[in-house]
Amino acid sequence: MTQPLFEHRQRFAGFDTRVLELEGAGAPLVLLHGFADSADTWRPVMALLGRHERRALAVDLPGFATADPLGAEPVLPQLESFARAVVEHAVDGSSEPAVVVGNSLGGCITLRLAQDHEAELAGVVPVAPAGLDMAAWFAIIERAPLLRTLLALPTPVPEQLVRSVVGQVYRQLAFSRPRLAAGEVVDAFTSHHRDRETVARYIATARRLLPELRDPFALERIDCPVLLVWGDRDRMVGHSGAQRVLDAVPNARLELFEGCGHCPQVEQAERLTKLLRDFPVRTTAAAA
Repeated sequence: MTQPLFEHRQRFAGFDTRVLELEGAGAPLVLLHGFADSADTWRPVMALLGRHERRALAVDLPGFATADPLGAEPVLPQLESFARAVVEHAVDGSSEPAVVVGNSLGGCITLRLAQDHEAELAGVVPVAPAGLDMAAWFAIIERAPLLRTLLALPTPVPEQLVRSVVGQVYRQLAFSRPRLAAGEVVDAFTSHHRDRETVARYIATARRLLPELRDPFALERIDCPVLLVWGDRDRMVGHSGAQRVLDAVPNARLELFEGCGHCPQVEQAERLTKLLRDFPVRTTAAAA
């Protein structure tokens, strides 16, 4: 039986946001998206999880998509408090602790949750997490010629043009084979980039984040299972930073997806979903 995905709004840690939720059994899966993305990035994975009646929910992070704006305080602590509240909601009424899965910026938040010990977690799955090395992801975005031209135009820009430019940049940076990126996936991403002001706001948020991402972890504090997932053709964040986690966390392993870019949850949703269904049992057994 396939469980239906339902969408609603809820408030976590003072931020109103959109929630995509699946009812079901097993350790609840909390899915966190990356920078400038949205909960929609997890729809392919959630469609597969629904076939197996697995409890899962994805949210728009504060400052992105349909969620409330971020406050003036440092960004990472705000996102971490928000994610912790989402985890508390996910495990309410469950007999099992949650598994937190995050892509890119969401992966950074996932690792920070694992090290703070305020929420009991069955394990975490950082997918191409930011913050392990100083990859030039922001420079890549900011220097994209199409994006620079869009932001420099002196006249109002129609929504169709903004979404077209953002979509082309997204294809080039997030996917191993840009031309094969599914149109509905690109449309879902650009639906949250409808005007130039939103794009400029996201870039301003990235500038705020850069100093915070230079040393955001205390990896030696992590004691739950960690499954790192990375694409070997990731243009945004190289997988060399994974070694830091493998060296610091005894119960950690790396799954490197061949021929995959920055968003395995989109490009190789079936493989990632299978890993999530087996986690953390398989990781724990491998470490033993």
